[in-house]
Amino acid sequence: MMKVYLSGEIHTDWREQITQGAEGLDVTFSSPVTDHGASDDCGVAILGAEPNKYWHDHKGAMVNAIRTRKGIEDADVVVVRFGDKYKQWNAAFDAGYAAALGKSIIVLNPPEHQHALKEVHAAALAVAEEPQQVVEILRYVLTGTLPG
Repeated sequence: MMKVYLSGEIHTDWREQITQGAEGLDVTFSSPVTDHGASDDCGVAILGAEPNKYWHDHKGAMVNAIRTRKGIEDADVVVVRFGDKYKQWNAAFDAGYAAALGKSIIVLNPPEHQHALKEVHAAALAVAEEPQQVVEILRYVLTGTLPG
């Protein structure tokens, strides 16, 4: 069974498109918590309130890092999505962490981000523009079957 970690942008349904498209393949998916509020507030909800926003965010980032590190370390393939709306610094960090671990990386981003992500692309084994392309890469890797 192939383990795939889906990292990055949380504001669109790209994860659902990939998981639905990969139905029937011998693959399991994991990801960060995609409920933005829960992700931001997990540290203070579990470890106690912080009056300073920096420490509030810091606690959340540390707790989330436990999940992220585990997901990336356990993954055979890491898919990192950079979307249109926000700068995903966390996604770039996840890509770097995955690269440092020697993981197979697929980057998913719109074409207008090609230049900005050139260093991330250089560490990836594939760069896709659509979730379906990620599905087809996974299908090919697992079955040797081409699209169509």
